[in-house]
Order: sequence, then C-alpha cells, then structure tokens
Amino acid sequence: MKWINGAAVAALMGMAGAVYAAAPAMPGQTDKGQALVDSSGMVLYTFDKDAKGESACTDQCAKNWPPLAAAAGASAEGDWTVVKREDGSSQWAYKGKPLYTWVKDKEAGKAGGDGVGGVWHIAKP
Repeated sequence: MKWINGAAVAALMGMAGAVYAAAPAMPGQTDKGQALVDSSGMVLYTFDKDAKGESACTDQCAKNWPPLAAAAGASAEGDWTVVKREDGSSQWAYKGKPLYTWVKDKEAGKAGGDGVGGVWHIAKP
C-alpha cells in the first residue's frame, strides 16, 4: 500500500471543501449598508409578495428582478434553500425568502432596488 503525502491530502480536502461549502451569496457592503450580494457583488433583494419558500415573481416581474439561479442538483445547507419556480427552474432562498437582483442596478454595491414599490428590500445577512 502506498502512503500519500500529508500536504497532498490536505490540498485535496481543501479543494473538496471549497466546492462543497460555497454559499450562493455572501455579505457585502452596499450604499445602503451591509446586504447579501451575488458573486459579482450585485445586491440581492427579497419580495414581500413571496410566500416562505415560494416565488410570486414570474413573467415580466422575473425579467425586471432576475432570480438568483440555483444550478441543477443544488442542495439546501443551513439558512440556504432551493426554491422550485413555476417555470421549472430553481432559485436560491435565504431563510426561506427567494433572492433576486434588479436589472436597473448597474454597479456592484448599488442598491437602487431597495424600496421599489414598497415591496422590494435588500436581503440582509
């Protein structure tokens, strides 16, 4: 039986952990304070009309407020869950609230969608 170098094992375990434990979003600083942001630093929002674990934002709403897409096979972990959308796609939810970006936000960290229509709010970590 061959022995594997301890550094090689540690490197392999580190890579596997990074892939497995990557959260779909992270806390980030915005012009409205700390909020959840996607991997590009774009602010994420919640929608008051969503039920826990269910998205009410479809059709034109989803064009203006793109859902934070979850890849096929994505699974829930901790506060993160996967919501099945009406069109069959999946999106990420944080503490049961589906997450969205806003098409009018053009720069990372700019939270222009906060308060739109009185029903859109930045997602707080």
